Amino acid sequence: MSHTETAETVAESFFSKDESVLKKHTTSEGFASLVTVQNMVPDSDKEITVEILDESIDGEIAWVKYSTSFDGKSGVFKLIKENGQWKVTSKGTREKGPF
Repeated sequence: MSHTETAETVAESFFSKDESVLKKHTTSEGFASLVTVQNMVPDSDKEITVEILDESIDGEIAWVKYSTSFDGKSGVFKLIKENGQWKVTSKGTREKGPF
């Protein structure tokens, strides 16, 4: 999967609370961080759509800006290549992405 496809899958599985899919496409740090936030998000039974707004890739690191139909807000995922696959990971505390 490309970095943008991975970001879409992670956003969809995050809002639909599908932890097995979420875990498959995130690093261990990324999964732990997302599950912590996920527990604060109310359940939704509506179909979640994801729109990719921007992307940037530099070797083994990619950034994807997206918005979802869940709340209309945009978010940014940092992705790294792990064993040849793109996975969403946690941003460093002071780390700034390209957008």
